[in-house]
Parts: sequence; structure tokens; C-alpha cells
Amino acid sequence: MHPDRTLRWLRSTFTGWQRPTSHPVDDTGEGAESLVGFALAAACVGALTGLTAATFRLLLTDASDVRERLATRAHDLGVPGAVLVVAGCAAATALAAALVRRVEPHAEGSGIPHVQAVVRGRTEPGRFRVLPVKYVGGLLSIGSGLALGREGPSVQMGSTVAVIVASATRRSRQDLRLLVAAGAAAGLATAFNAPIAGGVFVLEELLKSFHPRATIATLVSSAAGFAVAFPLVHGDPEFAVPPLDDPRLVGAGWVLAVGVLTGVLGVLYNRAVMTGLRLADSSRWPAEARAALVGAAVGGLVWSAPQVVGGGDGLTQDALLGRGSLAAVGCLLLVRFVLGVVSYAAGTPGGLFAPMLVLGSESGLLVGIVGTHLAPGSTPPPAALAVVGMAAFFTSTVHTPVTGLVLATELSGSTNQLFPMLGACAVAMLVAVGLRSRPIYELLTDRAARPSPEAGGRRAQERRQDV
Repeated sequence: MHPDRTLRWLRSTFTGWQRPTSHPVDDTGEGAESLVGFALAAACVGALTGLTAATFRLLLTDASDVRERLATRAHDLGVPGAVLVVAGCAAATALAAALVRRVEPHAEGSGIPHVQAVVRGRTEPGRFRVLPVKYVGGLLSIGSGLALGREGPSVQMGSTVAVIVASATRRSRQDLRLLVAAGAAAGLATAFNAPIAGGVFVLEELLKSFHPRATIATLVSSAAGFAVAFPLVHGDPEFAVPPLDDPRLVGAGWVLAVGVLTGVLGVLYNRAVMTGLRLADSSRWPAEARAALVGAAVGGLVWSAPQVVGGGDGLTQDALLGRGSLAAVGCLLLVRFVLGVVSYAAGTPGGLFAPMLVLGSESGLLVGIVGTHLAPGSTPPPAALAVVGMAAFFTSTVHTPVTGLVLATELSGSTNQLFPMLGACAVAMLVAVGLRSRPIYELLTDRAARPSPEAGGRRAQERRQDV
């Protein structure tokens, strides 16, 4: 092939610039050549996101190990050691908040609401600096012990990678939004070793569409991200779950009880998160001071009860193994509920998925323990109800039952609990809708689409400087 023709073909393939074709491959009229180029761009987004999110995940694991070792050594110092732990956590969270406030306000919180606002055309994509701020800020806030998850930062970093790729390949605005969604899928897939849930969540929640072009981009990106991350984080299910007996109809009442409990708790959690954010927004304290206060409180827990802080994967794992007494699980559920709300109100980078999984699994475990005491012959194993609780709580808060089912299945590697999960998710969704609770990400997206005066002023100043 002539060099000029080769160059024109490459440009056409990767940018979507092509001559009209009479052979469309979907209902948008896109030709095969353009669709292949779009899929290649989505694969590139997924691969880069997988690498970014995998290293982020590994560094968070190292940060958690360092935090635990330092807390153990600080105990040998007595009161001075406690002061050092509290001060260190306060400083880390304050620095994370400062990065968000002074460098990139779009990096606040989960990041999924901002991605959703971009995908729906309600706001503009963030700049490249979202990625380093989210990366470093997430390491500082989650690594210091805040009850936040890694999936939110991974999703937003994936969307930022998508913006870079879309700009480099000169994609249209519509393709940019689809690639942003595809990057989000790859980020979630890598964060939880859940490539199917990553794609389903984006299609069910962010896009609310299974349009062929969107589906191709999302699934290709999710698969590419998982494939690239696999050698680094391995592809085993996130949690080890013992073999569970097949569900029996006699235990249906306890499954429905899990649905009711998680439905109510999910509604309360959504309202508590939004109340915490409103209180933070109305505070006259600087963001750094508020974050430092939260970090200091978390530092006290790092010193006194290190097992309850952080993203909570260890707590979820214990729940899925059926570990815990009635009193311990009840107290842990209350502490993690409050800690999750307070941590998110700090305004530092960090997601909601992992904390919700803790609350869901502990809720199911709580019902299982109660049932074992009251009706040991008819109650499903507490570990099985913990798996069911993960899916049901997620459904109650996010209103995406399909994602809840797929996510809980991929995380646990257990497929024989699908029918109980389906029933509990239906009940949890019914409770949430009956109590007129809006999905948490819709509430947060509305907030993300209404920039604060401070952030709006900063962006206006940046636009004047660009001109």
C-alpha cells in the first residue's frame, strides 16, 4: 500500500474520518471501518486505565500495610505514639483536601457523579490534572484510614484517560462521552476484579442504554482493562467465600428480612451522606480544616481499633466467612455507617462502593446471626445472607439491581445464591422506592453539576487566562 494511502487509512480508522459507506453496521449508520477504529480507541482507554487503576490498587494495599505497622509501633510509645498517629492521619487528609480545593475541585469525592454528569452532557470533562490529584489524593485519604473505596477514584481516572485518548484521536463529542463511560467501566473492572459488573454498571447507571455503539465501547474497554491489570492484581474473586449450600424455600423469610433491612438502611445511608455534604458545604471552616478534623478522628480509630478503618475489604471478608457475634456485628454496623458518612463529607478523593459492601454484608450477617438463634433449622447460613446483603444494600442505595446481582456474584465467586439475591434485591428496591429515596449517584450528580461559587470562580479565571 502506498505510504499516503496507509496514513489516510490509519487516520480514518482511529479518528472516525471516512468516506460515506453504504454498509452500516448499526442503527447510527456508522460504517465498519469507523466502528473498528472506535473499538480500538475504547481498547486503548481500557488498557491505560487498567494499568493506572492496578498500580493505584497495589499502592493502596501497601499504604494500608504501612498504616497498620506504624500504628503497632506507635503503641510502644504510649501517649506520644497516639499523638503521632492522630497527627499523621490529620495531616494526610488535610493535604488530600488541599489538593482538591487548590488544584482540581473536580477530584472531590467519588468521581462517579462527575463522570455521570459528563456522560449526560451536564458538565464538561475535567482536565488532565484530575488524574494526578485523584491518584495522590486517594492514596492519602484512603491510605490514612478514611472509610472510602478505591473504585470511585479508579472510575474517574479511567474517564480522564478517555478524555486524553479522545483528544489524541480527534473523536467527536458524542464519542468522547461514550469513551468516558468506557473508561469508567475499565476502572471499576480493575478495582474489583469484576469486568462484567464494570460494564453492566456503566450501561445500567451511567448511560441507561444498551445502544450497540455504547455497549461495544463499554465491554471492550472493561475487558481490556481487566486483561492488562490481571498480571498485577490477579483475577481471582475479590473475596474468598466457603462453599454455600443451595438455597431452600424454608429460608425465604430470612432472605426477605435482609431485603427489608438493607432497603431501610440504604435509604438512611443516602440521606445521611447528603446531609453530611450539606453540613460540610455550609461550614465556614476551610476544607483543609474540616478534613484534618475528620482525619484526626479516624486517627484515633487507627490507634484504638485499626480493624474498622479504611475501605473495609477485611471486614467484608470476615462477614462473608460468617464471623462475628450479634453484639460485635451490630456495633460494627453502626460505627461503619457513621464513619462512612463522615469520611465522605471530608471532601477528599474516595468512593462509596467498598463502604456500601461492608454495610450490606454486615447487614446480611446480622440477620443470619439473629435467625440462627431464633430458628436454627430454617435460617440460611449467615455467610450466605452476607452475600445476599451485599447485593441488596447496593440495590437500595444505587437503584441498579442488575449491577448489584452481578457485582456480588463476581466478588464472591458464588453463583448458587442468585435466586435469594434476586428476591432480596427486589424487596430492597421496593422499600427504597416506597420511601421515595432517589439513587445516591443521581443526588450526587445533581450536586456535581452545580459548581460551588469558589470552583466556578476558579474555572472562570482559568478561561480568562486561556483566552
